[in-house]
Amino acid sequence: VQLQASGGGLVQPGGSLRLSCAGSGMIFSISVMAWYRQAPGKQRELVATITRGGSTNYRDPVKGRFTISRDNAKNTVYLQMNSLKPEDTAVYYCNAVPPTRDYWGQGTQVTVSS
Repeated sequence: VQLQASGGGLVQPGGSLRLSCAGSGMIFSISVMAWYRQAPGKQRELVATITRGGSTNYRDPVKGRFTISRDNAKNTVYLQMNSLKPEDTAVYYCNAVPPTRDYWGQGTQVTVSS
């Protein structure tokens, strides 16, 4: 079973995007969900996490710009990204914490460029 991320695209610096991640009910019984990203030539990194109760944590470079949320009834996790920077360019994925190999989907490409 894979988690399907969507909502990426090409945006100018300072712009916004909202990513969505859909999965089965079984997956969203998982306590902690997260968004990860992988930039070209770099390792995949954790961006933001959210518990079933809604507690969140963020990687320092995205604090104050990104907001993670989840709708357990819809089995969906979101990532609202504002004030995007070129260094946010990456493929974005969602998964559990710690990540489960079988849950990795194809991700969604986010490109920030003028």
